Amino acid sequence: MKKFKPQAISLAFVLALIVGVFLIQSSKNTVNNFPYLEYGGEPVPDFNQYERVQDKKRAFFNYLTPVIVAQNEYISSVRTLIRALQTLHLADQSLTTRQQKELDWLITEYRVKDIEAPEEIFTKLLRRVDVIPAELVLVQTANESAWGTSRFAQEGYNFFGIWCFDKGCGFVPTKRNEGAAHEVAKFDDLNEAMYAYMRNLNSHPAYTELRAIRSALKKSDKKVTANALAAGLINYSERREAYIEEIRMMIRVNQKFMSSQEG
Repeated sequence: MKKFKPQAISLAFVLALIVGVFLIQSSKNTVNNFPYLEYGGEPVPDFNQYERVQDKKRAFFNYLTPVIVAQNEYISSVRTLIRALQTLHLADQSLTTRQQKELDWLITEYRVKDIEAPEEIFTKLLRRVDVIPAELVLVQTANESAWGTSRFAQEGYNFFGIWCFDKGCGFVPTKRNEGAAHEVAKFDDLNEAMYAYMRNLNSHPAYTELRAIRSALKKSDKKVTANALAAGLINYSERREAYIEEIRMMIRVNQKFMSSQEG
């Protein structure tokens, strides 16, 4: 994955169709960029300081949860914008220059390619721009970063095993195969890293199955759970099915430590 600085996106206006009349309202949660929590720019805690495993797990989940919640709230706000633009389209209303720029940004950011029909664009965006259960994020980060103790997490906020392919974009793995060019991405802070991870799950072709599972559950009015979405991580690791089973096992084992994190 190429290291990047996400561009700004605004949610200054939320529109709704009520009794055939469009009401334009200023959003109280205007988003000018992905959310930034100040502690996310501070050095990553030393999770090895905890002697008891239970304390280490709680500290790890406490550290990551606020950023996960903030990113999911951001994603929900972006979905509101997409639905507002979709409503305008269905009513044959033209988008303003600003709205069109926002839509174009979303199309690029979430890899909605080779689609000409506007309605199909909105459908695909709404499938991709959606929240990810905090439990899934927590156990994946624990798995990929050895509970926050890996060099990549400690020095580059990469709790996710995300790769990049530009020389100097991250850390060169000590066990990289001869001829390989990838590096382990290094991020400026936890906020940027979490954004990149969630955007990756929501847009990369490798995770089409995850998004399909989420969409099917929502259409059936069923809860979107971490356990269900784990099946969509088949391409996250070369271990494939074994990786999915390990993630699901971690969800079960660590439920008591995560249950208080999403309130």
